[in-house]
Amino acid sequence: MADILIIDDDMMMCNTMERIVTHMGHTARSAHTLKKGRNMVSIGSYDVVLLDVLMPDGSGLDLVPQIRHVPDAPEIIIITSLGNPEGAELAIRNGAWDYVEKPFSKQDIVLQVSRALEYRTAKTSRKDHSSLKRDNIIGNSPAISSCLDLVADAAESEATVLIQGETGSGKELFARTIHDNSARKDNDFIIVDCAAIPGSLIESLLFGNVKGAFTGADRDKTGLVKLAHRGTLFLDEVGELPLKVQKVFLRVLQERRFRPVGSHREVVSDFRLVAATNRNLEHMAAEGTFRKDLLYRLQQVTIAIPPLNQRPEDIRELTREYVARIYRQAEVPPKSITPDFFKSLCVYTWPGNVRELFNTLERALAAAGNDSQLVPLHLPDNIRIHQVRTSLGAQPKDDNGSAPVSSSGEVAPPETMPLFKEMRSAELLKIEYKYFRRLIALADGDIRKACAISGLGRSYLYGQLKKHGLRLSR
Repeated sequence: MADILIIDDDMMMCNTMERIVTHMGHTARSAHTLKKGRNMVSIGSYDVVLLDVLMPDGSGLDLVPQIRHVPDAPEIIIITSLGNPEGAELAIRNGAWDYVEKPFSKQDIVLQVSRALEYRTAKTSRKDHSSLKRDNIIGNSPAISSCLDLVADAAESEATVLIQGETGSGKELFARTIHDNSARKDNDFIIVDCAAIPGSLIESLLFGNVKGAFTGADRDKTGLVKLAHRGTLFLDEVGELPLKVQKVFLRVLQERRFRPVGSHREVVSDFRLVAATNRNLEHMAAEGTFRKDLLYRLQQVTIAIPPLNQRPEDIRELTREYVARIYRQAEVPPKSITPDFFKSLCVYTWPGNVRELFNTLERALAAAGNDSQLVPLHLPDNIRIHQVRTSLGAQPKDDNGSAPVSSSGEVAPPETMPLFKEMRSAELLKIEYKYFRRLIALADGDIRKACAISGLGRSYLYGQLKKHGLRLSR
């Protein structure tokens, strides 16, 4: 028997769904406002939430991230209006299990609830991340825990994995964790930084070459793909691979055999591929700069690492662990960390993610010198200014004078945030979404026209479209 929560302002609709759920043998409770639904989710334990989008006190989609962040988060089924594909798409992108359209039949509800519960049962029976060897991945927030569950699944399979994440979010750490927990852990983990290899050398580096294959090839050379035999090949920043090499590598990925440069004989390599990127490969595929067939092969398992500003709960643990590591390496007595120091770190938005946090901590320790405590004074000025502006109610700004926004569209909150600011962020997201939909229509899906109309740079515009689940047609 499962516990189902229905959040819908239509009392007759709630009564109907309660009867359906009860007839299935489960318990059902209802909330007629988002506020009440939020409270019930926070204090109760539910297996499935049926959530209406159009509520009197806001959009049900705004509640999805909060539901996903509760312990043992329930599966979410969104209830949308007929013919509202944007709402359905946003629901899926925000982590909902699925959606049903109004008006719906009894069978629609029975089918969706049954499937969601089957998935939930299967998920809890799978190996979870608690048994992972994850020495260097720090944090236990809901966002990182969900990500680690996918890592655990990937480690048990031989599927190709694509890891997506912003610069500095730790993509290589996650790739290595997959390898270290897989059946290939006793063999090599070979790293290829696709962004750092000159285009003229990449085929030789990947596939090797025979003596005399080109000027300077004075000996046979074994490629990295061969070195990854029975181990894991990690292609970091796979989006930087030239199109010519993408075509060659697709065949290698399909057949696990290739010819070194200048050779007439094929070489076999039994490797497992994990790739990573900070770019939007779907947009690149639409533009013709990344092969669609290769992208499909890479997406057998996709893991999206949340940026640090989407998991502020982990900042304290990351700080303690990294500072302790520095003390151990330097063999010096540890310093205490004041609450104000933590507060300044938790308020900041961390556009450079975990890498920026660690660099900041190293700078703070250097600035502290012989002081016995780490205090905000030891932090860089931009972080201290950001904390001051936030505490005084001003909109924080980045180094360019703009308000920094996370990939989810929300400014990273302090430990407590007034309800007004939460509502302001939610309303801003709605305004942005409407603006960018209108922009796409006016620009006829053309990125150059969209940039000219909006006055935004190409990379920033792509980031905003990705944030809102939108895309250009060309």
